[in-house]
Amino acid sequence: MIAGMKQARHTHPQRTQRLSQPRDSFAQWQRTQRENVIRWIADNNAFYQAHWKGARQDAKEGSEIDFESLPLTTKSDLVGSDPSGHCRNLSFAADQYLRFHRTSGTTGQPMVVLDTADDWQFWMEGWQFVLDVADLNESDSVLMAFSFGPFVGFWSAFDAVVERGALVIPTGSLSTEARLDLIETSKPTTLFCTPSYALHLAEYANQKNIDLANSSVNKIVVAGEPGGSLAEIRQRIESAFAAKVFDHAGATEIGPWGFADAEGTGLFVNESLFYPEFLDPETNQCLDPDTSQTEGQVCQLALTTLGRLGCPVVRYLTGDLVRPTWKKESPFVFLEGGVLSRADDMMIIRGVNVFPSSIEAILRGIEGVDEFRIEVYRQGEMDQLRIIAEDHQNDPNRIAQQIQLRLGLRVEVELAEPGSLPRFEMKGQRFVDKR
Repeated sequence: MIAGMKQARHTHPQRTQRLSQPRDSFAQWQRTQRENVIRWIADNNAFYQAHWKGARQDAKEGSEIDFESLPLTTKSDLVGSDPSGHCRNLSFAADQYLRFHRTSGTTGQPMVVLDTADDWQFWMEGWQFVLDVADLNESDSVLMAFSFGPFVGFWSAFDAVVERGALVIPTGSLSTEARLDLIETSKPTTLFCTPSYALHLAEYANQKNIDLANSSVNKIVVAGEPGGSLAEIRQRIESAFAAKVFDHAGATEIGPWGFADAEGTGLFVNESLFYPEFLDPETNQCLDPDTSQTEGQVCQLALTTLGRLGCPVVRYLTGDLVRPTWKKESPFVFLEGGVLSRADDMMIIRGVNVFPSSIEAILRGIEGVDEFRIEVYRQGEMDQLRIIAEDHQNDPNRIAQQIQLRLGLRVEVELAEPGSLPRFEMKGQRFVDKR
């Protein structure tokens, strides 16, 4: 290789082969991978040895383990009492790990998760599926609009782009104004951020009379919250930047498990790296994927790693509500609309199931609404919903009418002063439960 020449990682033949493989043959390969991983974990991981105690793990050599007899794993199972905050499912001694991450703590106590060198390559391979869809290559330059703390998503994205051979422009703790200046001066082709922050950049640019639609950015990769696969939010971002939005999904304790379809309408579960299950959101009973009780229905997603052995998860309850469907053109299951909501965020308001992401999609489609907060509270024996919104048209009735039209619910709408509600760089925290 000539000195100074970039070494790029383009679309890999093995990834292309997996995506074009017939579902039946792929499922057989996947089952074998799952069996091998489960047997390795049973022999080498102290947490799962204890967690599976009493489960039917006495399968003879060469016979199949009864996978569905294994207990589900929750985040609370993984959170340890060690002052270090380390998760309980580490397979090796601490000196075998070289990557330190911590969960965001948005749904409880932050947890430290570690990765070995092999596990980090597992992360990189998951990211390459995301970058394939975005058609990222060595001619691209990527601006990372993140503060680089211990949250894994930023670091894994950074390293995956470097491995791809593209130029990375980190922005660390720079202000929104400074980041917009970097977009103007360094002319990146691609932006990585949360959907919330993409909208905030657009709002701030509009206030400063900066025309983002004429910037160099033509691709935006988003994650961290629902939005990238929701039509109203995606279209609002794409319109502001005149750029294509690509969603993806992952979690510190799991890995990069989802990547977008070309149309941007949802996420594929990366079944070459993860084995998915779909559960009844109320009972956690595993649903048969070949029946109407699963296809197109709202389910809770559970995932089992097919790699990342230093910190494995098996039948892990992600807490994500999804709507699975199986397409003929792909062996991987597809989630319409991506992640719909967190299971613990779903509300039942006067008999109607309501997701915060559904409300956000409506509000993002109303011209003049910049930012908002969703509050659920108890009045007597009934749960009620309140929307607090910044609206340049100063008209709460039109907001209430749109929600009633789209969801069939009457809700209280209050107006907030423009710029008074918080903006978010990481995961947006617009849902407030006051019950």
